[in-house]
Amino acid sequence: MAIERTLSIIKPDATRRNLTGRINAKLEAEGLRIVAQKRLLLTKEQAEAFYAVHREQPFFVGLVAFMTSAPVVAQVLEGDSAVAKNRDIMGATDPTKAAPGTIRAEFAENIEANSVHGSDSLEAAVQEISFFFAGIEITS
Repeated sequence: MAIERTLSIIKPDATRRNLTGRINAKLEAEGLRIVAQKRLLLTKEQAEAFYAVHREQPFFVGLVAFMTSAPVVAQVLEGDSAVAKNRDIMGATDPTKAAPGTIRAEFAENIEANSVHGSDSLEAAVQEISFFFAGIEITS
């Protein structure tokens, strides 16, 4: 297996309910290491830039409003096949379809307020990590 890095965001619905520690405990229990982390309140411009790929989608305006509604925790996870492992731990985007024991099955409120974001590929991970972190902020 290859050691990879991926971006994880704990979303506003989870930070509002003080779930950061419980979510991170699940990630770490599955072998992922948190090698960078910051809590921040995204501006509208930052959220629009991060989710620009979805700009033409009907959910874009709501997504931006949600992601700027409360703090998020952006973090870099590292481990064997980190992208795929993180996506498995998160569960399906729709929490009603997420496997039992996954973050979204346990904590998501609905398909929009689904508690976490994770990169969907290595290429996306590189781009998303660089959006939030300078190289000097990431440790091993």
